[in-house]
Amino acid sequence: MNGATAAAAVAGPSSDMPAAATSSTAAAAAPEDDDAEAAARKQSVVDLEELYVWLQQFEDPTIGDITQKGYEKKRTRLLAPYAPKQAQAAPSAGRQQPRARRTQRRVTHNEKRYHSEVRQEAVQQALAAMQNRPKPSLPMPSKRTSVMARSPDRERHDSASSSDEDSVVNESVGVGGGDAQSTPERERARATPQLLAAHSDTSSTGSARETPPQQRQHLHRGGAPAPLPPGQRLPNGGGPPPAAAPAPAPAPAPAPAPPVWEERDKRTKSHEITDLADVMHNLRPYSQPPDVTHNTAQSRRMTAADRVNRYNQSRQSSASDDNMGTVTGTGRWKVSAKIQQLLNTLKRPKRRPLPEFYEDDDIELEIAANPKDPNAPKPEGSTMTSAVGEQLVIPSGLPRNLESAIQRYGSATYKAPVATVLDPNGKLSITLSYGKLLSRSQKIAYTLLNKSFSKGGDSCLKSGDRIALVYPNNDPINFICAFYGCLQAGIVPVPIEVPLTRRDAGSQQIGFLLGSCGIQVALTSEACLKGLPKTATGEVVAFKGWPKLQWFVTEHLAKTPKDWLPPPRLMDDTPAYIEYSTDRDGSVMGVVVTRAAMLAHCRTITMACNYTEGENMVCVLDFKREVGLWHSVLTSVLNGMHVVFIPYALMKVNPASWMQMITKYRASVAVVKSRDLHWGLLATKDHKEVSLSSLRLLLVADGANPWSLSSCDQFLSVFQNKGLRPDAICPCASSSEALTVSVRRPGRAGVNATGRGVLSMSGLSYGVVRVDQENSLTSLTLQDCGQVMPGCGIVVVKMEGASYLCKTDEVGEICVNSGATGSQYWGLQGLTNNTFRVQPLQGDGKPLSEAEYVRSGLLGFLGPGGLVFVCGSRDGLMTVTGRKHNADDIIATVLAVEPMKFIYRGRIAVFSIRVLRDERICVIAEQRPDCSEEESFQWMSRVLQAVDSIHQVGIYCLALVPPNYLPKTPLGGIHLSETKRRFLEGTLHPANVLLCPHTCVTNLPKPREIHSAADFVTDVGPASVMVGNIVQGNRLASAQGRDMGVVDEDSDSARKYQFISEILRWRAQSTAEHVIFTLLNSKGTVATTLSCVQLHKKAERIGNLLLEKGKINTGDHVALIFPPGIDLICAFYGCLYVGAVPVTIRPPHPQNLQTTLPTVRMIVDVSKSVLVLSNQNVIKLLKSKEASNVVDIKSWPVTLDTDDMPKKKLPVMYRAPTAEMLAYLDFSVSTTGMLAGIKMSHAAVTSLCRSMKLACELYPSRHIALCLDPYCGLGFALWCLSSIYSGHHSILIPPSEVEVNPALWLTAVSQYRVRDTFCSYGVMELCTKGLGSSVNQLKQRGVNLGCVRTCVVVAEERPRITLTTSFSKLFSALGLSPRAVSTSFGCRVNVAICLQGASSPEPSTVYVDLRALRNDRVSLVERGSPHSLCLMESGKLLPGVKVIIANPDTKGQCGDSHLGEIWVQSSHNASGYFTIYGDENDYADHFSARLVTGTTSETYARTGYLGFLRRTEGSGQQQLLSQSDTASLASGQGGGEDLESSGPAPPSSDATPELHDAVFVVGALDETIMLRGMRYHPIDIENSVMRCHKKIAECAVFTWTNLLVVVVELDGNENEALDLVPLVTNTVLEEHHLIVGVVVVVDPGVVPINSRGEKQRMHLRDGFLADQLDPIYVAYNM
Repeated sequence: MNGATAAAAVAGPSSDMPAAATSSTAAAAAPEDDDAEAAARKQSVVDLEELYVWLQQFEDPTIGDITQKGYEKKRTRLLAPYAPKQAQAAPSAGRQQPRARRTQRRVTHNEKRYHSEVRQEAVQQALAAMQNRPKPSLPMPSKRTSVMARSPDRERHDSASSSDEDSVVNESVGVGGGDAQSTPERERARATPQLLAAHSDTSSTGSARETPPQQRQHLHRGGAPAPLPPGQRLPNGGGPPPAAAPAPAPAPAPAPAPPVWEERDKRTKSHEITDLADVMHNLRPYSQPPDVTHNTAQSRRMTAADRVNRYNQSRQSSASDDNMGTVTGTGRWKVSAKIQQLLNTLKRPKRRPLPEFYEDDDIELEIAANPKDPNAPKPEGSTMTSAVGEQLVIPSGLPRNLESAIQRYGSATYKAPVATVLDPNGKLSITLSYGKLLSRSQKIAYTLLNKSFSKGGDSCLKSGDRIALVYPNNDPINFICAFYGCLQAGIVPVPIEVPLTRRDAGSQQIGFLLGSCGIQVALTSEACLKGLPKTATGEVVAFKGWPKLQWFVTEHLAKTPKDWLPPPRLMDDTPAYIEYSTDRDGSVMGVVVTRAAMLAHCRTITMACNYTEGENMVCVLDFKREVGLWHSVLTSVLNGMHVVFIPYALMKVNPASWMQMITKYRASVAVVKSRDLHWGLLATKDHKEVSLSSLRLLLVADGANPWSLSSCDQFLSVFQNKGLRPDAICPCASSSEALTVSVRRPGRAGVNATGRGVLSMSGLSYGVVRVDQENSLTSLTLQDCGQVMPGCGIVVVKMEGASYLCKTDEVGEICVNSGATGSQYWGLQGLTNNTFRVQPLQGDGKPLSEAEYVRSGLLGFLGPGGLVFVCGSRDGLMTVTGRKHNADDIIATVLAVEPMKFIYRGRIAVFSIRVLRDERICVIAEQRPDCSEEESFQWMSRVLQAVDSIHQVGIYCLALVPPNYLPKTPLGGIHLSETKRRFLEGTLHPANVLLCPHTCVTNLPKPREIHSAADFVTDVGPASVMVGNIVQGNRLASAQGRDMGVVDEDSDSARKYQFISEILRWRAQSTAEHVIFTLLNSKGTVATTLSCVQLHKKAERIGNLLLEKGKINTGDHVALIFPPGIDLICAFYGCLYVGAVPVTIRPPHPQNLQTTLPTVRMIVDVSKSVLVLSNQNVIKLLKSKEASNVVDIKSWPVTLDTDDMPKKKLPVMYRAPTAEMLAYLDFSVSTTGMLAGIKMSHAAVTSLCRSMKLACELYPSRHIALCLDPYCGLGFALWCLSSIYSGHHSILIPPSEVEVNPALWLTAVSQYRVRDTFCSYGVMELCTKGLGSSVNQLKQRGVNLGCVRTCVVVAEERPRITLTTSFSKLFSALGLSPRAVSTSFGCRVNVAICLQGASSPEPSTVYVDLRALRNDRVSLVERGSPHSLCLMESGKLLPGVKVIIANPDTKGQCGDSHLGEIWVQSSHNASGYFTIYGDENDYADHFSARLVTGTTSETYARTGYLGFLRRTEGSGQQQLLSQSDTASLASGQGGGEDLESSGPAPPSSDATPELHDAVFVVGALDETIMLRGMRYHPIDIENSVMRCHKKIAECAVFTWTNLLVVVVELDGNENEALDLVPLVTNTVLEEHHLIVGVVVVVDPGVVPINSRGEKQRMHLRDGFLADQLDPIYVAYNM
């Protein structure tokens, strides 16, 4: 048995050991098979143990709780076959670990400064500890294969993983286990159900990758899952299966554990619907259906009306034994299994107890985000005192300033070298002597002061002007000359990085600095200028955000005249140079260093580091700023030293080059970063000839990074035998603002010369210093950064709030008082005061002294003897839920999780973003190209656990991007603020992303508790609510339209008007030739016209056809399947003429029969139609071969063709005995996918027409343009009924023609001078999107919409304000009055409740508080206030309509300030549902609801929509009619022959605008989502989501169990899909206080929209759960 493999199998992920080499041929695999089997068996023991413990967390303690004894027994039985082997294998794992870890050191060109053995061990132990804890199962996101960076095929992957020396035990079954080539039989045994992590691909393309289905299982913590004995099936819930013994085991398979995820709820009985995968295998091509119900003819099962679980996992097929990944016939997973998994993960959310009940309010959120933990450690020390450095002693021979240093060394020792640069090959290239430095810098000074840099020729630079220095990192010599040239000329240099491209990361901020400094000239070298990007004319391009610059090369200048002298020395307080500094959000500030400060700083460094003339220094740092500039450009020159510069490019090729230079030059000083130490360690082959005995000072510039400690220690341990002295390693702490804060003195001696502390990370997170045990996993070991600089004072002040002094054991910001610090941020006075003018306060609030201190941006504390300890930086500080975390610490932990295998070490960004009033940690890393989906996901889940365990903080978002994707700084590091900006903007394009809002967001307001009667002895009933409203002075919500006038029911003339068919006959006689309909085609020309008599005659012929060929009986139902047009109208009246009941049905869509034909078929069946009437084209389609694949052709009822009709007169016309008899059936599919048919009586029909005639003032002389679908609701009434009743001319424009020609409708309106027009939202959207750019062309063609008085959108939803407003604004250019556009409202129980009338005041809008709305309250707020939602009223109540607002649950009447269900009473209410597909009982009271309070005798119809009423003023010119006018007008039109005689309504007498009751519709009750005890309307969440990223084309939300699922359509490249996930999650959290459970990114057009332009969310949901959306990406938020 191969020991290594065994050890690896047991050690699992906690070992860093390379996987044992596996053989990749089946032939050679025989001996290894046994090993593999044994290893796998051992691993499965561990897994079973874990699984058992893990499953227990989900057991409901009350039901079937297993006792400890029982558990032991069961466990022993399960583990029996393996027990002894396990015992032997365990110790070997422990022994091998450290040795194995050494093998992974290898030179990589990325930063490794965070590497720490301690941290790695901590992480491994933490992860090991996690294994014993119940662990969450993370469902793996699903990705379309095209989105995957690369899915490596298995063989290639195997060999790669075993040979790669820094890989870790490979965790996929069979890859680590030895059988690389697998036979189908073996795979069969291995295709086990997912135990913990469901890792597969839900995309349709993903499934085709390998056959047989060899899902590469990944457990959460590695190892092989236990295969299931054949024939065992998953429990119904779709979660993990019962634990079972592996197939090869000799032991009998134990009884499966109880199905853990049984929903204990009785509702789950509705689950048992036949799996629609069987019924609807034809639903694959998921294209956009107009109306889809999906209860196809084959599954004629009455299902619950809310159809919550249409698609379900009860699989009766044998395929289910295989894997939960295979679904009947499709070979792909059900999404719901993943969601079930996610739910189980979230069942016991890990979050601290919330404060007691509180309102959903900002202050509360804020408090919850910063809880005061009573157990938090408090600082106990006394208030600190200032630590003061020794007195500054200036060495006697030091030049008095830098200019005189150059003069002195440049003349006395002019041959002495000042700088040497190595070229990238490591060969010496150029050396600059002090003499040359003197002459070159003088030439530059002279030229700068005398050359004219502008076209005019007069403006030279003056002393005090600022100038940019742009030199690359391999050219310190030109830089030094230019820098000193500027100093001598008195010009202020601003060194910046070389811009690489026109739009570098952060270039705009640098541009801002250059602009604010007033820089017009940039100095550069010849080579650098050549390399800058140029325009076509050869000019340097304008960089993004930069001012216009003159580029000037500082080489090859003419000699200065003999008599020229540099200008007299400037004052000490003038700026010497400006160093740029970047804050955490990427803003660039210029820190001004005065001449006095520059000199003082050089002197303090000289004293602290003990520099002397002629010393050799090796510098690896960036010489343009900070430590590199201070030591290798300034102090070195002051002391006459020689610096050897090692460019970054050379370090990448030869990491040991700096040590070789120390050896070669016997250098006594080296200035490096801890990264360089780490790289030096890795270059082991170069160590032989290195000698560091000459080195007295190894200055570690980033010694303030807590993670520099391990590099220093390791470096010393390796190089001590090469002569390195322990006291030479000197970490220092510094910042651009405070310059050098402290440095450890070289050759130090004495008791407190150096120190280190093992501190508790938990203590540090509370800002308190607490010592921890050496071996603690959650400790941070810090080394000191030396003592305070000579002549300086240091204090530590509190991190936030006023600058109070800290206690001695408290962490705060280090502040420095000295003559050697920066003096201000150039041009930023406010920030300057905050940073450079700090007065520390004592406990009593009095300043410590008059002295002003500078904030260093470093967080830390002072140790004994004035030692400075730094544990983080202000920029890297993240305060999460009141605790402080340091980005560097998190990076170190992340890197300790098997870093080499999955991600690049130095390429990690950690930052926090603010979401919902608290900071949330985001980790972004570059993943290696050969890393598979599963591996990245595994790694991500480990990182989450490691960080959680070590830092006790959750990571909110973990994203992996492709290699080299993160924006870089010019020095090759990660540009953090740019990364954060792209992340928040959605332009980062990650390849993998995992969000954990469920675990991180702990400050959500508590769910609102709905109190049931049981909670109170005296429950508040509807009556008391009503009384309460009255007492409070709240109006009870009720309103009505104006009176319809009295009709004398008995007179014969009135009887005639009870039947629309009678009215048609009367019109055919009295105004025979009056054209009543005109149908337009897409070219805008008239396709057909129809006069009253033509319609009558056609209707008679159709009546004959029905009697003769159809043998129709009175009362039979006839399905009319016609395209929108005249035939439909004729057929409708033909039915009425013979007493048949017409049912209008939209024809199926020829391109999409799959989804539209079943709906047609279903309506025909459900409406019990005995006959189908249609035209030739549609009949051809219904009988076509394509249709036969979807629906059995033979099963259609008799089908008659209206194109083929007898030309006979109808012998006798049918007249219904009473007007209450059924006139027609109206079927419609609701947005929830419910098919409901309503019964319309003859009386309701004429009453509806009369009501609209009164409201819209319709007369025969009027032209009305209709552009909507004529199949149901108000659209049908306008298209087929209204013209016949009122006699007006209707211009019919089918919406399908507008798709072809978007200008059709508006051109027709203009051409016919139409006053009133009706359209649908779909049409309005087509016009807004399709004509946006062509308004001017329409204007030239003479289109004028000034004639339009009302343009009504016919709708059954909340008015879409944004659409109507943009429509009004766009076409106001064509004369459309903004007040013309309004909406109507109707629903199933009453197709027209509100409609904007001819003389109604313009629709009013209100702003309501969204948060109140969630709690069913209506509170009005000002426009623009936070959380405000704009709502528009849905037109005016029609005459004869009364509405009230009632509580849908208690049926009590609501007050004005409550949101409730709209109930309606009207003579044109439908008389009931003909059928509703689903449970009839729920709908019994829809048409006869009674209030339980107030007028309990009246009956109302329940609309199923939530809304409220508001008394609002009509605005100005258009007034409402007064009551008396209305009455006279109505009676005038009551009956008699003069149906069209009365004129327009007289204007009302008084000119003051009247109050009217406005109806505001908020949304359908069926659609609302109850989450956290509150009611959400999907459209509000969707609107927020639509705003969060410009590439989101459409969005829909729904819930599944209690998870919020957001589906977004991506209008962009697939690689942008993952950008949307964090943005969607953030936005919904921020604006709605909801956590998104699943984000699904799909292609445009996937969200189904019905004929009314409404989203069919339930249909989408069913498609999602049945896995039919082919999503680009599905992210499961943890």
